[in-house]
Amino acid sequence: QALAYVNARPRPLALYYFGYDKAEQQVVLEHTHSGGVCLNDTLLHVAQDDLPFGGVGPSGMGHYHGHEGFLTFSKAKGVFVKQRFNAARMIYPPYGKALQKLVYRLFVR
Repeated sequence: QALAYVNARPRPLALYYFGYDKAEQQVVLEHTHSGGVCLNDTLLHVAQDDLPFGGVGPSGMGHYHGHEGFLTFSKAKGVFVKQRFNAARMIYPPYGKALQKLVYRLFVR
């Protein structure tokens, strides 16, 4: 009944389960969705700085803390730097130079 109750509502930020039966714990973990799960305790999962904390859907903004927090709050930026020597100029127009003929022969068939 408890699993049906949880699953009938919006996904929670955290799910707390109290019970030491490993099989029951596994059933709860496999048959519910939540931002995080705390077995036999409450709120201490927030204090674990290397454990992702955050919700799913309307229950939270994503994971923060530890490596997951870095990924959540970071935006990777690709940077390409072209040096002064431009090797690509050797295949710029006008076409028909020896290097272009070689490239054509090797790569375009």
